[in-house]
Amino acid sequence: MFDIFEGQIFVASMREAMPDLLGVSPKSPEVARWNDWAFGSFLLGGAFGGVLFGVLSDRIGRSKTMIYTILFYSLFTCVTAFAQTPLQMVILRFFVAMGVGGEWAVASAMVAEVMPSRSRPVMSSIFHASSIFGTLFAAAAGAFIVGNPALGETAWRWGFALGALPAALTVWIRWKLKEPKQWVQARERAAEDDEQQTGRIADLFQGVYLRNTIVGVSLSSIGLVTFWGAHIYGKNALLRHAENRILADAGIPGDADDTVKQQTLSKHKPEIKRAEMLSMTLNTIGGGLGLVLFGSISNLIGRKGAFVLYHSVAFVMVLLLFKVLIANNASALWLGITLPIFGFFTLGMHAGYAVYFPELYPTRLRGTGAGFCFNMGRLATAAAFFIFGVISVTPETKAVILAPLYLVGVAVVLCTVETRGQELPE
Repeated sequence: MFDIFEGQIFVASMREAMPDLLGVSPKSPEVARWNDWAFGSFLLGGAFGGVLFGVLSDRIGRSKTMIYTILFYSLFTCVTAFAQTPLQMVILRFFVAMGVGGEWAVASAMVAEVMPSRSRPVMSSIFHASSIFGTLFAAAAGAFIVGNPALGETAWRWGFALGALPAALTVWIRWKLKEPKQWVQARERAAEDDEQQTGRIADLFQGVYLRNTIVGVSLSSIGLVTFWGAHIYGKNALLRHAENRILADAGIPGDADDTVKQQTLSKHKPEIKRAEMLSMTLNTIGGGLGLVLFGSISNLIGRKGAFVLYHSVAFVMVLLLFKVLIANNASALWLGITLPIFGFFTLGMHAGYAVYFPELYPTRLRGTGAGFCFNMGRLATAAAFFIFGVISVTPETKAVILAPLYLVGVAVVLCTVETRGQELPE
């Protein structure tokens, strides 16, 4: 919940924070460019931190490493509240993401190891689904703190200051959380046999693990690129609707000068912000259901079947939302109905990474493998955002361009192995 909040608080405040740091209008191309670079930096940091802390968790333990990751993202999110330039924001997002990416690698391995096989996929889905509370927390912060006119133009800083809260969790983790029995046994085997050493990245590219690593990195790359390039812009659905309604009520035509439009819209900033956060909330609620149910669905039709279902429907939903509904200024009712379904499939597949990746590797490589697969996907996403930062396109256009990646995901899934009903490899 908290590590997702650290990522999503930027999404909730990007239309306020970057314009404030740049001293320009939210509609300025500079804002979109720097926001894309901030996303790219965040993804690069997640890739680096996910691999680093994943390896560390296999070597020194899950609970110890989790403490380091939480302290990392808590500290740097809080420090972001004091950023004075766009470049500082971009750099700090890198360090925040190191902790965020690292915690996922550690926690996904730990949850898989402490749960019995009959409930492991469901519990792994619930673990990943808890992330929606972080997004809802960020949406609430966006609506009531970042978008609160009483707090002034720098209210976004208070949203980032909330990032210090998770640090308190480390006290409880240090006191209560024990190392999984499987990890303890793996360390004992490593002490007796050099071939069983834990946390060796090179082993991910040897033997049967090579195909698993290629598939895992491919799936996470598709999921993360489309998450940051399509899913998060579901928040624009009711935002665009609110903007169009305000301009229509003011009698301003669609082809009017942008300066005139911005002057009118600036008078309704709290209303527009609430519409944006309502979209984000509906999108997230649907996504949460998709995350929670992935484990149960994968138990019924297999891991491969679940991935194919989610990817296929996500492709259709992206085109429906951005190419049909938003483009044609659909009613708020239709947008409100569509957003949870859109979120269910575009976000829900991410629970599959927590379910599937730990099943691909033995205990001695589980944190390393899961962390590498999930977080290397961030590199592809970072590359995409640095490219989008150079070529200015609207968020809606960006989402439509990326939609075919879901179909690539279907092809990747058909090449992988099925792990339903199997015990975790030792």
